[in-house]
Amino acid sequence: AARSRPPSRRTARSRRRPGPKVARGAGPGAMPGRGALCLGLLLPVLLGCGSAQQPGGCPDLCECSEPARTVKCVNRNLTAVPPDLPPYVRSLFITGNPLTHLPAGAFSAQRLPDLSALNLSGNHLQAVEAGALALPALRQLDLSGNALISLSPQAFGDGGNPLEELSLRGALREHGVLFSLAALLQSGVLRNLSRLDLADNGLLVLPAGMFTALPALRQLDLSNNSLVGLQNVSFQGLGQLQSLNLSNNSLAVLWNSTLAQFRSLPTLRHIDLGHNTWVCDCPIEDLVAWLKESDQVDGKEALTCAYPDKMLGKALLKINSLDLNCSVPTDLPSQLQTSYVFLGIVLALIGAIFLLVLYLNRKGIKKWMHNIRDACRDHMEGYHYRYEINADPRLTNLSSNSDV
Repeated sequence: AARSRPPSRRTARSRRRPGPKVARGAGPGAMPGRGALCLGLLLPVLLGCGSAQQPGGCPDLCECSEPARTVKCVNRNLTAVPPDLPPYVRSLFITGNPLTHLPAGAFSAQRLPDLSALNLSGNHLQAVEAGALALPALRQLDLSGNALISLSPQAFGDGGNPLEELSLRGALREHGVLFSLAALLQSGVLRNLSRLDLADNGLLVLPAGMFTALPALRQLDLSNNSLVGLQNVSFQGLGQLQSLNLSNNSLAVLWNSTLAQFRSLPTLRHIDLGHNTWVCDCPIEDLVAWLKESDQVDGKEALTCAYPDKMLGKALLKINSLDLNCSVPTDLPSQLQTSYVFLGIVLALIGAIFLLVLYLNRKGIKKWMHNIRDACRDHMEGYHYRYEINADPRLTNLSSNSDV
């Protein structure tokens, strides 16, 4: 019993403590409940600020970070773009999903005014319709690792688009979609594009004039394809081009027309030509001469011949005219012109000889022609006589009686 008294005294003291604190905090003449009134007025303001900082919720199956303004929907088995993306997003990752189709308005321009980086790689995209990517602030787009079959030339809208980086690495599975991409690039919608990645697509040839409407292009990656030539590719107008990657293709030679374009680009300082199947015969002389004088090619010392067998592994920079066995380094048009001239001279000479022979034998030829004429006349008279006998019955009977 004696031990239980102290706790009761402490409890009594603690109960008496709040009285003086309220008196000191309120002060003389203070109105009771003033703190509660202020708190009640500030609470709606605080709640309003909180709601302003969170303008939209995070879609299901996605991860959102408002401070980083990033939304990630990675490997979530999505078949469509989430319609409730938060408006604050700047970087959006929708990768590794069975997403096959981007319809018009898949990304709302009004709801996503600040979306600048969009990563759609590693999905199963096959079709991108007109207006599907018409976003006002889009700067970076990654469509690599898809299986595009249809790409609308109006995918970015009808007006200009601010897109600066476009990656289609391993995404052009169908030959027809390459021409759709060429039409998109030639339309001038992506005039701000500075980086274009077309690697790993198995491209054999490129449509003519594909890059002519890209004046701001600085980096072009065409590596790891199957390009056999660049004769129909025009690099004119790419005044800002700095880097061109042509490695791991099937290039056998670069002709003078292509080399002249490379020389005319003032900012082009990095060209990668490694791992191509260079054919070291007479036509490669121009390429070898350009390599020896140019500083645009990275790692040109490692470029080697692939054909013929006698030149296999030989460095291009060490090739000379004796190795190629080219006696007269002329191009095909000049050879054809020389052949036509020579053929004309031969034909004229043959005609002159024939006329001379006719002139020298004019008398004999004239007698021969008269003999032929007389022979033909006698032969025709014999036919005419037989015809008259067969046509007249009296002559026929006379002829038969005489025969008897």
